[in-house]
Amino acid sequence: MKILITGGCGFIGSHLVDTLIKRETNVEIVDDLSTGKIENISLHLKNKKLNLWIDSVLNKSLIDELVAKNDFIFHFASAVGVKKILDNPLLSIESNIEGAKNIFTSASKYKKPVLFASTSEIYGKNENVPFKEDADIVLGPTFKKRWGYACSKAMDEFLAFAFKEERGLNVIITRLFNTVGPRQSESYGMVLPRFVLQSLSDKDITVFKDGTQSRCFIHVYDVVDAFLEILDSPDKAYGEIFNIGTTEETTILNLAHMIKRLTNSMSKIIFINPESIYNTGFQDMEKRVPDITKINKLLNFTPKYSLEDIIKDVIKYFKSGR
Repeated sequence: MKILITGGCGFIGSHLVDTLIKRETNVEIVDDLSTGKIENISLHLKNKKLNLWIDSVLNKSLIDELVAKNDFIFHFASAVGVKKILDNPLLSIESNIEGAKNIFTSASKYKKPVLFASTSEIYGKNENVPFKEDADIVLGPTFKKRWGYACSKAMDEFLAFAFKEERGLNVIITRLFNTVGPRQSESYGMVLPRFVLQSLSDKDITVFKDGTQSRCFIHVYDVVDAFLEILDSPDKAYGEIFNIGTTEETTILNLAHMIKRLTNSMSKIIFINPESIYNTGFQDMEKRVPDITKINKLLNFTPKYSLEDIIKDVIKYFKSGR
């Protein structure tokens, strides 16, 4: 089998590459390295099973060529992190929508299946937790840049289903909930690696607002396992949306305390206004909890790693010098 991964040098994509190479699978990567890193796949660069294209999913001719010769496509390439989205809203929206359209166009043309990595941001400010895949989308106003990302990913999902209905695209949509683990950068507003780095250097741990916001963090290794379950049984998944996350919920303040304890840090936990970091356009959600009944029932997927496991792995990663 030949697999194409867009964004394969990124945090999640590179972990999938690791596993597929171990399986002796032929892998091709397209990544413009805007957020991905060559270092993430450095162990495989001399492997004949891997082929890397440093280019963009906006390159229609390249995408068409690569989709044609691969058997399955994982589409991960998109804007990453709240900070990047708020800093570059136009580029984020364009790359998300146009990139997905290019993938779906070629995949439907050559009858190739696609797994599209969407996001829990889709659910927006919906307060009816846990979120089920058929829940309503509740987003903020259009002048709040934060919601441009959610809207662009929602449009990608609409595109996916339109291609499915009109052109027979075999598409699978996965909505990821706060995926964390080794290789995740702190540079794009990701809270867990930011807290770990602050703790390891005994700097103040900066918690937004009062820290009562709650999240469910899933290990990237569990996410890759879910992708493999889908890859191995795609007929069960075509045309479906799956939440991928864990139901272990924690507040951001509790996360800060856990990280401080596990790093034996002298850091102080302080509370700040997120507007002081992101200026205008930032809005936060109080709860984000997935219902994972569907993926458990259809694909027998259950996360294996606890939040403490994740934190320990991230600490180990940063202590090792990355």
